[in-house]
Amino acid sequence: MKLYIKYMVSIRCKMAVKAALDALGLQYGVVDLGEVEVKGNMTSEQRELLRDTLLHSGLELMDDRKAILIERIKNTIVEMVHYTDEMPKTKNSVYIAERLDHNYTYLANLFSETTGTTIEQFVIAHKIERVKELLLYDELNLTEISYLLNYSSVAHLSAQFKKYTGLTPTFFKQIKRKKRIVLENI
Repeated sequence: MKLYIKYMVSIRCKMAVKAALDALGLQYGVVDLGEVEVKGNMTSEQRELLRDTLLHSGLELMDDRKAILIERIKNTIVEMVHYTDEMPKTKNSVYIAERLDHNYTYLANLFSETTGTTIEQFVIAHKIERVKELLLYDELNLTEISYLLNYSSVAHLSAQFKKYTGLTPTFFKQIKRKKRIVLENI
């Protein structure tokens, strides 16, 4: 039986879900972002206990099919941008449609109607967050970051970064470096 869990977007979330399942004595297989494969059947009492336990961790057990699909879209994007070594070389629309085994137009329309933003805007927002993270780690230069995240050029990455943050990547990096230096003097 597959369960879908809202707001499950990190390794810590996976750990919280596993702990909740263990506490209830439920056997499970794969625990992925947003979904869990529970072995065997669950009683309605176990389901409600799991729902309550997850709520205390800031997670939510989902039942609505459209909400589940929206969450799967979000988790696919988070996984694609944050948890892969390199972004897929196919178009985002092709990648998402193949991963979720749905028509992309249907997914895009559902996502826009429900969230008020497009899938592409959601992807860009996560890519910008990943760029910030990589800039702070200071292990890759902008050329390497733009390649890693499938930008056509450093100029494209910089323009998109400035559009979303109001800062250039270089200025963002300088600000963070200055804040760190100031904190080290305390």
